[in-house]
Amino acid sequence: MRVGAVRGVLALSSAVVLGLAGCAQTSSERAGDDTGLRIVEQVRIDQNGNQVVPGATTAPPPAAPGGDGDAVCPPLSLATTATLSGPDAALGIGIRNGIQLAVDEHNSANPGCQIQLKTFDTEGDTDKARADAQQIVEDAFTLGVIGPAFSTEVLDTGDIFDAAGMVAATASATAVALAGQGWGTFFRGLANDAVQGMAVANYMKRQLGSTSVCVLDDGTDYGTGLAEAVRQTLGAAADAACSIALDLDDPASTVSTVEERSPDAVFFGGYHSQSAALARALRDGGVDAAFVSADGSKDREFVAAAGEAARDAVLSCSCAPDNPEFVAAYTEKFGEPPGTFSAGGYDLGTILLNGIDSGARTRPALLDYVRNYSGQGLERQYQWAENGELTSTLIWIYKVQ
Repeated sequence: MRVGAVRGVLALSSAVVLGLAGCAQTSSERAGDDTGLRIVEQVRIDQNGNQVVPGATTAPPPAAPGGDGDAVCPPLSLATTATLSGPDAALGIGIRNGIQLAVDEHNSANPGCQIQLKTFDTEGDTDKARADAQQIVEDAFTLGVIGPAFSTEVLDTGDIFDAAGMVAATASATAVALAGQGWGTFFRGLANDAVQGMAVANYMKRQLGSTSVCVLDDGTDYGTGLAEAVRQTLGAAADAACSIALDLDDPASTVSTVEERSPDAVFFGGYHSQSAALARALRDGGVDAAFVSADGSKDREFVAAAGEAARDAVLSCSCAPDNPEFVAAYTEKFGEPPGTFSAGGYDLGTILLNGIDSGARTRPALLDYVRNYSGQGLERQYQWAENGELTSTLIWIYKVQ
């Protein structure tokens, strides 16, 4: 499929986008052939952990990056900043590629308006993230940024983008505190940890029947915030004796604590590299409790790294099952299926590109466009409250099978 042909293919109805729950598997989450395991969508749930069946109402088709194809604009650029190297690079690369696909589709459809995507690798270093952010805002041609990907990096850079009046939309950072910083340029493209944590904890209690849960985290802003939301919602079901941060230097001690408590479930708040190591260590240590994690772990790299230990893991995410046409276009361009947040990156890129095409060709104009935006994407309906949170969110449950 040529990139120029993607525009028409992706103009699917929201009924198709939201009606994929019955698919056999999420093709974007295929692990290596040696595992035979897949991340398979199960149900969409509400905050009480109950299944929500999509209604029959047909929503408008998702916005297309190419628009009507007749945009004319001066040389302009968007930026993306994320961790693109190191053990957790898969998340950032997936987002970057989703944005690039949207930009390429836009440029193919609009020869009179060519937008450049400028990419910055934070390398997982907060000092580098701040240096990148400063470089981005000093570029007069750059109107908006998508990123960073991790909550810690967003906390460390949000003030820079806010001072410059630049739209800063994240496709993956979920720490609740991000929306409370007073930034007027911050936009979150998915549910925050409080929303997801409450939903998955209630799902564990009411659908999985969990009565004794060890809640672990990786010590990051993302992991600790998510784990705390899970603990609060679980209440008495969260075993206080094994409510701990994972010791990355001595995982055996964590496994020993969990083994002593004999929980019926373990919840881990963290990213896929640590999640995979933990899942392996727990299974090697004889712990057969249900393993539950969230969007930071919902990546094919988790399955590939954890191998058989990933089997039956339950993963929550505010990301909807992938649109098959999007998967095909992405895979043809990049040689691999999209990551967990690739479609979210594509959606946010589309919104900014549509804003430029509408005539919002200064930072204040593009900021105003996003603040007042309401439209359907591949992932969800996008509209933001004053603090940069989405006005509505969805949570999906997936399982490794």
